Amino acid sequence: MPRPIELTSAAAEPGSMAARAYNALRDRLVLLEIAPTHPIHEPQLAEELGVGRTPMREALKRLETDHLVVSYPRRGTFATAVDFHELNYISEMRQVLEPLAARNAAANKDPQIRQELAGYLEQIDTLDPALDQRSLLLLDVRIHRLIYKAAANKHLEETLVRLDNLVTRIWCLVIDQMPPIAEHISEHSALLRAILGGDAQLAARLVSEHVAHFEQALRRAP
Repeated sequence: MPRPIELTSAAAEPGSMAARAYNALRDRLVLLEIAPTHPIHEPQLAEELGVGRTPMREALKRLETDHLVVSYPRRGTFATAVDFHELNYISEMRQVLEPLAARNAAANKDPQIRQELAGYLEQIDTLDPALDQRSLLLLDVRIHRLIYKAAANKHLEETLVRLDNLVTRIWCLVIDQMPPIAEHISEHSALLRAILGGDAQLAARLVSEHVAHFEQALRRAP
């Protein structure tokens, strides 16, 4: 049985209180659980996540760098709007950087990374398409994040995570008009096999096709 997919919680995520708050809020913003342009209620969220006001503010500063929140003097902090017109710029960068990450990941022999990649491959191969939308979206996001981590280049990883966060927000905005999420996730199966098999060229080609296919599906949605 594949393990259940749950949203990152502040209590479960390793690292500092600010990092834990950041990870939890990032997922909520990416999945539009905090709606675009809505205010960020800092005291309420800090209490909910079990962190102090200082870690919460540090987390929000990082999220502003990620273009997920925006702060205005005397008005407060708000979730950023989702701009569909940015898709072209995001996809342009992903078409260059995603194949690089896939090639690097295919060369990574770290046993823990490979075990995690194999674990996600097993989840895909035994995927229940009846899983709720939230769980499927989180699975997709985490597969991408692990591939970026496997690329073993922190600058590349940070850039791709930010781009994937932004494109996932666009996806969530039009998700009811998109093909089933399970179909999209199934495309990762061949990619993960290529990475685990050390086939850098195939991995790069597959991820390039995946990015292009996803962009085309998004453009057909509105």
